[in-house]
Amino acid sequence: MSNDKPVPAVSREKIMHALYEAAEIEHCLMCTYLYAAFSLRDGEGEGLTAEEAEAVGRWRRMIIGVAVDEMSHLVAVWNITAALGGAPHFGRANFPLDPGYLPAGLVVKLAPFNEAVIQHFVYLERPEGSQEPDGEGFEGPAGLTRAIPGLQLTPTGYDYRTVGEFYEEISGNLRQFVEQIGEEAVFCGDPALQLSQAESRLVGAKPVTHLESALSAIETIIIEGEGAPADRDNSHFQRFTTIREEYKALKSKNPGFVAAHPAAVNPVLRRPPQPEGRVWIEDPDAMATIDLANAAYALMLRLLAEVYAVPSSDDDKLLYLGTAIGLMQALTVLAERAARLPAGASNSHCNAGVSFTALRDTASFPPGVSARRYYVERMEELGVAAQAIDQSDPRCQRAVKVLHDLVGRLRDAPPPKAAAPSVVTPLPAQVASPAIKTDQGIEVVEGRDLTIMFDERRCIHARFCVTQAPATFLANVEGSWISADATEPELVSCTIRQCPSGALSYRRKDGHNETAPPVNLLSLRENGPYAVRASLEIDGEGVGFRATLCRCGASANKPFCDGSHSRIGFTATGEPASVDSPALAVRDGPLSVRPQTDGPLQVEGNLEITSGTGRRIACVRSARLCRCGGSASKPFCDGTHARIGFRSAN
Repeated sequence: MSNDKPVPAVSREKIMHALYEAAEIEHCLMCTYLYAAFSLRDGEGEGLTAEEAEAVGRWRRMIIGVAVDEMSHLVAVWNITAALGGAPHFGRANFPLDPGYLPAGLVVKLAPFNEAVIQHFVYLERPEGSQEPDGEGFEGPAGLTRAIPGLQLTPTGYDYRTVGEFYEEISGNLRQFVEQIGEEAVFCGDPALQLSQAESRLVGAKPVTHLESALSAIETIIIEGEGAPADRDNSHFQRFTTIREEYKALKSKNPGFVAAHPAAVNPVLRRPPQPEGRVWIEDPDAMATIDLANAAYALMLRLLAEVYAVPSSDDDKLLYLGTAIGLMQALTVLAERAARLPAGASNSHCNAGVSFTALRDTASFPPGVSARRYYVERMEELGVAAQAIDQSDPRCQRAVKVLHDLVGRLRDAPPPKAAAPSVVTPLPAQVASPAIKTDQGIEVVEGRDLTIMFDERRCIHARFCVTQAPATFLANVEGSWISADATEPELVSCTIRQCPSGALSYRRKDGHNETAPPVNLLSLRENGPYAVRASLEIDGEGVGFRATLCRCGASANKPFCDGSHSRIGFTATGEPASVDSPALAVRDGPLSVRPQTDGPLQVEGNLEITSGTGRRIACVRSARLCRCGGSASKPFCDGTHARIGFRSAN
């Protein structure tokens, strides 16, 4: 049979193949950055001077911050893949990658922090036109190409000099594919299977529904990391070059300065058939630690795959995502421990290190009861293994606690939802009121009876609005989401007053506006921010009657919470012991909060501090509240911010 119609230059298969490679690149970069961060020494107790300890602690946070960005890039790539109707790719080859698996300029292996490694990171994140060389020992084989001329159907690897260049080519292919078959046909995947800001505060967690949103996601990846302009503040390239220069300065000052433990280069758990460039881990304690860390890592990947298999309306999506984030906390402490343990008799010159062993397959399971059973069983197995390793080590104790809490979370969660009926009656269409945006970035929606204001920067997604007045606050919509006149004004006003962050506020046309609360309260949200209700001033400026203030130290919108506590796995009880303090004679009045530079929140005014369940913790008229996340006497500051090098500016 003859057909004169030519094979299209771009196909869904070709783009999907490229996206799978992009996912592997982001995944591999994240692992290599984390490995270097896990190897760094921790404080003066591990042989650093006070100045070196401050710098190394800062480098650890910077490198882990870049790794979190790579995770955000992964989410963006997965969302684009799902938008095209595909299942996101979570696997990768084991380390070190064979030459040619990626373009010759991308050498990927696990190595502890040192001058060559940080130069390698600079090289990987270099912008177009940069002449930065690769780190010593990371040079790739010359002349390797992967493209196969003449193939029309079988997708092959692209050749590119930088990751940014690779993403530019994917963008071009998406544009061309839309021209070939139309935008609606290209982006045919279910948006509910993607990750959104409702589930994750990662920048990449924005649903992709059309060409513009796909190109925007790719542009964010390029600008934030690979291929960013050299002069862009806080790009990955700039962060790594800053670390490199600081490292050189400290090394010049103290030639004996060693920033990291001598973790293995490319650790493996079995005797390698090709031993060159690999370190066989034989020490039993190290093997048990790495085995558990790898299992936690693999289960985390499986859970992330499951997140993309269930729709946003399913509570299991948040359950599995939260469990995956928790496993990352367990992996962190176990990987740090591995870098401090001996590799074994055959490699007495170095320590061990987590190997990030990949599963043969990381696909999700069919959602439902059977998937839940698997995850509970597997988590229980990890918990038993954690109990068996050295419990005199605080890192092991931390791993046991995290895994125990995750087992309980999975076991106690409501049963998975039954499959949806095949015929669904559509809900009536909901239409949002038009919104304008002020110079301060606040959305203003004018209604018949009241005006609603929304400051997205302060929103922590407590969800009182969309659950208690769903006709006014429309869930899961893009763009304008407030229908000001859809609900009786008293209910809208009451709902807004329950917004803990103060992101929502209102002005009534009848003058019945929100007033200061009769008692100034600061509530400790479990593993989260301070929730304040008072006539509140921050640095002398009135900010309303409600606010959530960061206490994990990681918010990019300090002093307000931006949800970073969930991203970094911050843990802090909402139920600390009560302090013996007399009741206040006056319980209301102005409350002043003055964030101290690189220090705590200085609070002045009548204030009752309560637990998350409302139990009184203390009554104060002046207090210094921890906001670095490290105090041993939370919620009060104990000076830890100075020891750990907390910085209040991002």
